[in-house]
Amino acid sequence: MISQELLGKVCIVTGANSGMGKIIAKNFANKGATVIMVCRNRDKPHVALKELLDQTKNPNIELMITELSSQKSVRELASKIKQKYPVIDILINNAGCMSFGYSETEEGIETTFATNHLASFLLTNLLLDNLKKSKQAKIINIASEASKTSKINFQDINLKNDYSTFKAYAQSKLANILFTYELARRLECHDNITVNCVHPGIVPNTKLGQGSKLFANYIATIPKHMVITPEEGAETTIWLACSEEAININGKYFYNKEQIQSNPISYDLDTAKNLWDLSVELTNL
Repeated sequence: MISQELLGKVCIVTGANSGMGKIIAKNFANKGATVIMVCRNRDKPHVALKELLDQTKNPNIELMITELSSQKSVRELASKIKQKYPVIDILINNAGCMSFGYSETEEGIETTFATNHLASFLLTNLLLDNLKKSKQAKIINIASEASKTSKINFQDINLKNDYSTFKAYAQSKLANILFTYELARRLECHDNITVNCVHPGIVPNTKLGQGSKLFANYIATIPKHMVITPEEGAETTIWLACSEEAININGKYFYNKEQIQSNPISYDLDTAKNLWDLSVELTNL
């Protein structure tokens, strides 16, 4: 039975076809929200949509197919959402990728950085006017403790001269945190919007590294007691989005519903501003 907790709210979840994104979307739908599932076409999104419609009995679930690594596709998505939903209440930037082997997008940007950071940066900024119209808007970015020892390589943001899968992923996750903190500062005058980020924990049961022997070998080295399910990984994001307890929390980084400290670099105001300016430049915002 659908509850009334999020009735009338419009919620967007990227990467909603599987894993944590699907669980978050289902939770919102069960709470009565209008849910926009943002998925890639190659990930059988229509199967996920049918599943959620059947399981939640909430007819207000919409699928929007987008390739987040493409800025053109992100702009088309934002335009469609803005026209149809003048008020947006919750935006979960959950979609992510881990590119095994160097590759670039059509804009000439390293794929992991483009998908994990620039897509969230661009989509969020394009939807800000709609979020500002909400009585209490929530923006939540899925980051990772993979960022802990990373840095932003401003001289070679694509990491073309020293590429590794995990280095690119870690840089993109640090960018998620820097973006969260900087956006929270820039929106301080809007007390109806909060921006936070989450380390979900080690959740290997996703499509992040699917099919990669390198990723499988890495996961095999992690003690079993540290590995959690997508359901467990989604809990903190759902709590931040829905709990009265978290309603005024802004510009923080969470794990297991507790605020934690991020990479020291993430607190550097110059680094945050430089990343913001670079992101504006790379997205022609």
